[in-house]
Parts: sequence; structure tokens; C-alpha cells
Amino acid sequence: MEEKLDFSLPAKKEKKPVAGKIVIILLLVLIGLECANLVSKPPRESPRPGAAAGQLSAEQTKDLALKLARRNLYARAAKVWQDYLASGRLTDADRAKTLLRIGTLLEKAGRYEEAIEHYYRSESIAKLDELADQINTHIKDCFEKLGKFSALRYELMDRTSLEESPQAGGKIVAEIGAEKITEADLDAIIENSIDNQLSPMAAFMTAEQLNEQKKKMLEQYRSSQAKNQFLQSWLAQEILYRQALKEGLSEDAQVKRLLDDLARSVLSQQMMSRQLAAKIHVTETDLQTYYTANKAKYIEPANEEAETSERQKTFDEVRQQVMSELLDQKRRDIQQQYIEQMMDQYNVIIHTSALTEVKEAQ
Repeated sequence: MEEKLDFSLPAKKEKKPVAGKIVIILLLVLIGLECANLVSKPPRESPRPGAAAGQLSAEQTKDLALKLARRNLYARAAKVWQDYLASGRLTDADRAKTLLRIGTLLEKAGRYEEAIEHYYRSESIAKLDELADQINTHIKDCFEKLGKFSALRYELMDRTSLEESPQAGGKIVAEIGAEKITEADLDAIIENSIDNQLSPMAAFMTAEQLNEQKKKMLEQYRSSQAKNQFLQSWLAQEILYRQALKEGLSEDAQVKRLLDDLARSVLSQQMMSRQLAAKIHVTETDLQTYYTANKAKYIEPANEEAETSERQKTFDEVRQQVMSELLDQKRRDIQQQYIEQMMDQYNVIIHTSALTEVKEAQ
């Protein structure tokens, strides 16, 4: 069999492009240079744990708190001292002192409940003899400024007790099912009731007058008999209230109308009281001026039997009377102005002629 000859040319081998090799070489060179730069650069300072842009050190935070306090920005200073507490490791003694400082700042800012909390926290962290008297005084002042006289009484009883004993006011005086009412609870209920009674008068009295009146009213409930009578009355009202809710009486149409009327009366009264409280400001100069302008009202008539003639009473003798009269005058003026302002704001028009026609027709 005749063998066929293969006349085809051998296939050429594919040549790899030179450009690809060059690119690879350049990349390797660049990587090498970058590594060399990293080795030659000085190491960067690692950030402090938790440090952020604008965050102050513990000492800087402390300095800022002191500066704010010097500028009478007490609430902000208290906030910065709280940041200081969280900024570093402090001993229990230092934490207790800082908490006391925060409490005094909050007290100056008028945030008495928060101040008391921080005084308690200070005592819980560490009981330091050097802070004890300060904390006692500040807590007493805060309770007085809050007008929480019953709570203050039990606080003082606990603090002046020489022996370990159950907390003052913890005695159970009544139970409603599983709910237990302690002596302290009862005193708080009595005090809240008195606050509600005094609320309409709050705008017409100074804080000192209000507290004095509240103390006098609280004295009426110091005896066991008075407390028992109040408790009996309150328990009767409480169980009737709970039963009314249970029976859905609050959804009754007639009851809803009554509640709406009560709400309207209370809200309008509170609105006026807030206006009066915001606008009535009586200074010592105001009192002196009013006394001087009305001296004729403060003359003691002559005593014919003794032959001492009519006498001009001094300002100190009639100061409380002057205060009461001036507050009444300011209250009437502000009340009239505010009602007129609201009448204009709500475009109130009274058709007096229509009312006259109705009266004549009748």
C-alpha cells in the first residue's frame, strides 16, 4: 500500500507578549517600594482606648466642670462632673465626694429630687465621716424646698436613730387585698391632699407663706385620732373608686359630662394660676412703697381709757398685711389683663343687646 506524504507546514508556537511581562515586573517593583516606605516611616501614635475627636481627658473634664460652676451654670457643671465620674478610675472615696459635688450643683439648679438621689448615691458608695454633716444638711434643705415635710420627718428619724431599727414609717397601717399601706404612705397621701387644697392659693402666696400654711395644716394630722379618721375616709373613697372603675362607670355618658366639666374648671383654674405665678413678683422695695403710699390704713386708733393717742404702725408690724394686700391687688390687675388678652385672641363678642331684649320680653 502506497504511503501518503504529508506536505503541511508545522504549526508555529504562540509567542507570549513582552508587554505582559513588563507590567508584572513594574507591579513587583511598586510593591517593593511601598514596603520600603512603610518600614522607613515612624510608627503612628496609637489612640487611647475610647478616645474620640474632641474628647477631654479626666483633668480637662474636671477643669471644665469647675469653670461652669464658677459661671453659675450649675446644671451643666453637674453634667460634666458626671462625665468625669465615667472618665477614669477613681477610688470609692473620690467617687463619693464627686457625687456629693454633683448633688450640691443640682440643688443650686433647683433640681432637688435629683440632688437627693446623688446624696444617697454618695452615701452608698462610701460612708465618709467628713461628708456626713454636709449630706445631712443638704438632704434636709432639699426636702424642705420640695415641701415634703412628712418625708423629711421620717428621714430625720432614720438619721438620728442611735440603734439599728426598721426604717421609720415602715409600720403597716392598712391593707387592701395584697396591697399594704405603711405609715409613711399615709403621711404622703395626707400631704398630697393638702397640696391639692393649697394649689388654688399658690399663685397668691410666697413660697414661705405657702410652706408655713402647709405646716399648720399638717399639724392637724399629728394625732393618732386625726390620722385614723383621715385613713377611714380615704379607704372608703379608694374602694368606691376602684369598684367604679371595675364596673366601667367612667364610660357612662352622664359621668363623662361631669368629668368634662370638672376638667374644664380645673384646667382653666390652673391656666390662670400659672399666669399669676409667672407674673406676680413682689420685692421688699414694692412692699415698702405700698406701705408708704397707704400709711393711713395702718393707724392704731386712740385708746380713750389709756389716754398711748392714735399711733402709726411700723412697717415691720404690718408687713404680712401689706404683703397680702399687695398680692391681692396684683392678682386682680393681672387676672383682668389676661382675660381681656384672651378675649381678643379668641375674638370673643358679647351681644349685650340680645340679652337685654330677652330680659324685656320676659
